[in-house]
Amino acid sequence: MLLGILFALTAGALVGMQNVFNTKVNEQTGNWTTTMLVLGLGFAASFAIGLAIEGGGMFTSLRGMQTWFWFSGLIGVGVVTCMVQGVKLLGPTYAVAIVMTSELGFALLFDALGWLGLQKVPFTLHQLIGVLVIVGGIFVFKLGGGRESEESSVRKREALN
Repeated sequence: MLLGILFALTAGALVGMQNVFNTKVNEQTGNWTTTMLVLGLGFAASFAIGLAIEGGGMFTSLRGMQTWFWFSGLIGVGVVTCMVQGVKLLGPTYAVAIVMTSELGFALLFDALGWLGLQKVPFTLHQLIGVLVIVGGIFVFKLGGGRESEESSVRKREALN
């Protein structure tokens, strides 16, 4: 369990760092170049590391995979694009807080309904309260942060164009 927690904490740190980097790349290039760079480099690194560690055997497990799983990479395009725009418009902390809440809420929904090939997990009041507490925390965070300047608001709108 401790190893799982360590991996999850590391993933959180890496995602937070990647969001900032992606937004900075996007300021220099654009949405699609950023997405291509992020996912292309991720593919190249995963492919090289996979071959080095597992060799050609890394492809044998693909045979029994359900067809619709092959398209999961397309979801990554939406993730990178939406995240970069969210960070650009809201700032990293607020955008990531909303993404994490959305992630948790949908994970809870997928578990409770047994969607996407998951085993059904009973929905409890404790889970609902946990998600609502996180949503409440985001409101407190945003309301307690003060108002953004008109100049900052104009820059964010211009960034979308």
